[in-house]
Parts: sequence; structure tokens; C-alpha cells
Amino acid sequence: MTVLATDPGGSGFAAALTTPIGTHWLVDTHGRRTRLPVDRWHAAAEPALRAVLRRCAGPTLDVGCGPGRVTRALVEAGVTAVGLDVCAEAVRRTRARGAVALRRDVFDPLPGEGRWAHVLLIDGNIGIGGDPVALLGRCRDLLRPRGTVVVEVEPAGPGLWRGDSHLAYRTADGVSRRGPWFRWARLDERALPPVAAAVGLAVHELADRDGRRFAVLRRP
Repeated sequence: MTVLATDPGGSGFAAALTTPIGTHWLVDTHGRRTRLPVDRWHAAAEPALRAVLRRCAGPTLDVGCGPGRVTRALVEAGVTAVGLDVCAEAVRRTRARGAVALRRDVFDPLPGEGRWAHVLLIDGNIGIGGDPVALLGRCRDLLRPRGTVVVEVEPAGPGLWRGDSHLAYRTADGVSRRGPWFRWARLDERALPPVAAAVGLAVHELADRDGRRFAVLRRP
């Protein structure tokens, strides 16, 4: 029997970390459901991602690191990298992979401000906080001169959407649950240039990797 319940201990994407086996969706206030590739987040870095990470040649901050596959891949490539996440389970899992991670909000004071070579927003993390302009402005301030923000965006279609979302998931034993509402955003490749320009960044490169769109942003 399927039971609908509220996730009592989670916030945001916590259930995707604490309950990785099952099916997970991101649901917005319009009822739009987006299937989340949680199994990919918990696996080793995929070829498409590794191709993108080859652009990272200096100290790199992985914002919203989740279970740490991106941070770990950078470490394996010999890059100094730090994962950042507000979820304690994300930090624990990233550290268990042998990488460094901090439990911190990206808008909190952070080590190395103004000295990071790269800041990453992968796997939809441009949505963090529900305000891509504020988020990209914060990432810009973390960068050293000539540093880059590497951001994954959606293919052309949804434009810019901002609002409330929650995680819905079905566990391996068939129990359906949902997490609390939180602010989130979605951004596609066409909406990215004006959003980046609003904080003094420009799209330096836009690449397609296995059907996913990755952009490199820097100051003009």
C-alpha cells in the first residue's frame, strides 16, 4: 500500500541523499514534476561531466556538492576542490569519498573569497535560493580575476522560472513521501545571457555534452 507522508527530517534535497534508492521528482507550485537523476548523483562522475571538469585548472568550489561525485572527480584529476552544501548528509558523503566539504550556505562567509579560480553550479544548482541573479553575483564575488563560473542550464525551452518547489519520492518499498517547500529556480540557455549580464558576467562558452548544456561564464 502507498502512503503519502511528509518527510519529517529532511529539507530541500535531503531525501535524495538519505534515501537514494527509489524514484525522486522535483514538484513546483504548478504541479510540474521533473524526474531527478538521483542514481547519477550517487555514482562516479559520468563522461559528460568529466569533459566539463577538464576546464578546471585551479582551486574550485563545488556549490551544492550533494553526495560529492563532482568534488571527488576534481580531486582525482589533481585539482584543489572544496564541496559546499547546507545538508549535513551531503557533507558527510562527500568527505567519505575522500574529498573536502564544508556545511555552509553559499551566501555565508567562505574561505578564499575572491581567490577561487572556478565556481561550479552543476546538476541544476543554478536554482539554489530561487534567484539566479543573486546567486551568480555571489559566485562572481568569490572568483579571482579571470576566474570562471561553470553552470549547467536547461536546453532552450522553459526560460527563467522562479518559485517554490518540493521533493517527492517513492522509496524502494513503495512508500510515497514529500519534503517541505523551498525556493528554487530553473534557467535555460536562452535566458542565461541576460541573467549573467545583470551581474557583470558574459557567456564565454556554451557546450552540449550528452544532451546537457554547460556554460562557462566570466567577466567580459
